[in-house]
Amino acid sequence: MVILRYVKLSQENFEEFFNSLKRWGKLYAPVKKGNIYSFQHVENSSEIAFDYTRTMLPLKKFFVKPRDEMLKLKGGKWEESNGAEPIILFGVHSCDIHGLEILDKVYLAEPVDPYYKRRRENSIIIGISCMPDEYCFCKSLGTDFAMHGFDLFLHELPDGWLVRVGSVKGHEIAWENEELFENVTEEDFHHFREFEEKRANSVKRSLNKEGLADILDLAFDSPVWKKYERICLGCGNCNMVCPTCRCYEVCDLWVNAYEAVRVRRYDSCFMETHGLVAGGHNFRATRLDRFRHRYYCKNYFDPESGFNCVGCGRCDEFCPAKIEHVKVLDEVREGLQ
Repeated sequence: MVILRYVKLSQENFEEFFNSLKRWGKLYAPVKKGNIYSFQHVENSSEIAFDYTRTMLPLKKFFVKPRDEMLKLKGGKWEESNGAEPIILFGVHSCDIHGLEILDKVYLAEPVDPYYKRRRENSIIIGISCMPDEYCFCKSLGTDFAMHGFDLFLHELPDGWLVRVGSVKGHEIAWENEELFENVTEEDFHHFREFEEKRANSVKRSLNKEGLADILDLAFDSPVWKKYERICLGCGNCNMVCPTCRCYEVCDLWVNAYEAVRVRRYDSCFMETHGLVAGGHNFRATRLDRFRHRYYCKNYFDPESGFNCVGCGRCDEFCPAKIEHVKVLDEVREGLQ
């Protein structure tokens, strides 16, 4: 267990601190791209959108890529084609840190996924405080604050940042930049508590998770599923932007008679082919089956791993049919009363 350390980074020292991070790897941060935000490679702190709420694609794109070349067949031999360059992900919000921890439980459990493991080991996570918007319901799921899963976490202060150091790597970065940090004062802690209280009070959307697993058991045939299945486009957007969805398919793509590439790429439980197995049987043949399944996957409570949802609001914001995750579950609950 790593003991947390608290230090202060003043505003005037931020630029030097930011530039020092480049020694640890390629630096990625949230950047505004049109009407959305995306984690992109940055060279200057001026490129960073510090006030972003969420990116479209979550951090999983760095560890389980949308399209991932795993092996290449060349000269009659399969060769591994998957490297893992050192990267720093700067400006990660608490919900996405929790999302990564959920992925860790899947990809780092036996049998360990070697591609994911290598990339995680070569990454540094630097969190940053945020202000929720109308889509966020992280507070209901306890993902609005991260106690671990990061190397450094920056909390906004009037004149800089309160920095929580949360890992061995984080301590190494702090020690290397010792001259840039100050001791945290009582006034800094007061501002920290004040800001966190403001954040907590800004979360307007809430999910009633009380007895949700039992509710879902009882509501398998609820007419609510059919109501929203008719609205749903079955596009899979919610799966693609979800920080905890982890379905993928593996296929061999032939370049010519002697060369091929083995590719892992995102799959979605909303796609009709997702449930198609040998013999032509489809265990989720209808859109209703697929729509309902996603809610059971995200919200069925497991005592060991909790929920598979972090309340980030991506599925709501990027749903072309404007289906609201919490509203669906509230209607399902109300239908049983």
